[in-house]
Amino acid sequence: MTAFTMPSLGADMDEGLLQEWLVRPGDRVHKGDVMAVVETDKAAIEVECFESGTVGQLLVEPGTRVPVGTPLALIEDQAVPDQRAGFGEAVAGKAPTRTAAGQQPAARHQRPGPRKKAARKPGATSEPAPSAARKEPTDEHVHAPPKPSGGADSVVGAGPLVRHLAVLRGVDLTTLLGTGPGGRITRADVEHAQPQLAPRVRATPYARRLAHDFGVDLATVRGTGEDGAVRAADVGMAMRSPVGGNAPGRPGRSPLTGDTRPDAAVRKDSRPEDRTDARRRAIADLMSRSNREIPHYYLSTAVDLAAAQDWLRRINRGRPPADRLVPAALLLKAAALAAREVPTLNGYWRNNGFAPASEINLGVAVSLRQGGLLAPVIHRADTLPLDALMGRLKDLVQRARRGRLRGSETTGATLTVTNLGDQGVEAVFGVVHPPQVALVGFGAVVERPWAANGMLGVRPVVTATLAADHRATDGAVGARYLTAVERLLQQPEEL
Repeated sequence: MTAFTMPSLGADMDEGLLQEWLVRPGDRVHKGDVMAVVETDKAAIEVECFESGTVGQLLVEPGTRVPVGTPLALIEDQAVPDQRAGFGEAVAGKAPTRTAAGQQPAARHQRPGPRKKAARKPGATSEPAPSAARKEPTDEHVHAPPKPSGGADSVVGAGPLVRHLAVLRGVDLTTLLGTGPGGRITRADVEHAQPQLAPRVRATPYARRLAHDFGVDLATVRGTGEDGAVRAADVGMAMRSPVGGNAPGRPGRSPLTGDTRPDAAVRKDSRPEDRTDARRRAIADLMSRSNREIPHYYLSTAVDLAAAQDWLRRINRGRPPADRLVPAALLLKAAALAAREVPTLNGYWRNNGFAPASEINLGVAVSLRQGGLLAPVIHRADTLPLDALMGRLKDLVQRARRGRLRGSETTGATLTVTNLGDQGVEAVFGVVHPPQVALVGFGAVVERPWAANGMLGVRPVVTATLAADHRATDGAVGARYLTAVERLLQQPEEL
């Protein structure tokens, strides 16, 4: 049995708020499945499971803030429900016989007499038939509470993330025909299904959970969030109102134990302005630490993008607008490939020394509409083709602004890139994100007088900057890096 703990979703994260569980005791989970939504000072992030098994017990209530490393749930080993040798009889509805010490009885204690062995074909295994192996263990053996007999939660062929997506889209899983292996309902099945419910009210995941637990109709709640989205504080106000769900002071029910809990469980600090202030405080703390601990040095260079823009025009000719490449993809790829050439800028400063990273994972600074910054990570950016890099960038930016990033997409950055070109800024000198040792900045592409081959003309030019940790490198190393970026951008066909 392993513990699913509050993860560290950033170098500056000390604690997090468990917003919502997406699984229940008894659910099967696999490595990479999303189990919960955790709110940090910067955003709400979907947290993935790093072990496969069965959810045994949920240890923390939604709405609880706990330190990093705190166990949130227990996950039983995959072998417990799937172990066909030990649970072959349990699967068939009979518990296996065990001795007082918990071991299988020895062969000498079995009923005497010869045992017939089934004929085995060459290459056949001794495992049970697939139909028997797929049967779910009873609640008696996994110690999970019984699931309701109807509704989406009773659909066996749908994982927790698919069930959660069905709830968000208003799709009744019991009406779907799964197209996955064994008739399993997939994400695509839900996405292509027509909602059977009324249009959903915009609301945060935690607000939906509170409304469900406390019997509040979200359609009657006035949202104070972005674009009128309902937040947890709005649900709390509705509960205290005579017309909003439960009567004032009436307790709701815990999704973990079913016990009643007071409406004090609603966070009082979840107003939009409070969350914005929390983001600003988190950014201020990290940047203060960076300026206090890191001796920065700064370099900049102007890069001629005439060849890059000509190449982009040729590549994009005939492509639909949604598939066209933009200069940002070239800038990111050049930053990643240049880090491959100058690896001393790609890594971390730890224990008074530089630790090089084995991969080039670019953190991309994204400004949030409600205020603050996030830096989702493009892993192994130097290995991605430009089209894949472009698609990954668009997807991360969209989900970062919707607050639907996964935990693995917010950690592991080895070098951060910030681009304020869309804001009209010509140059940006950033602050290194500890424990990283460098940050690359790109400004807007502007037309400037440019001398080339003895001729003066007008060229599209971008200013590339580098902020770096003087403990790990010096100006000569930084200069080599910017020179590599410039050379790569002038040879876009090699990106």
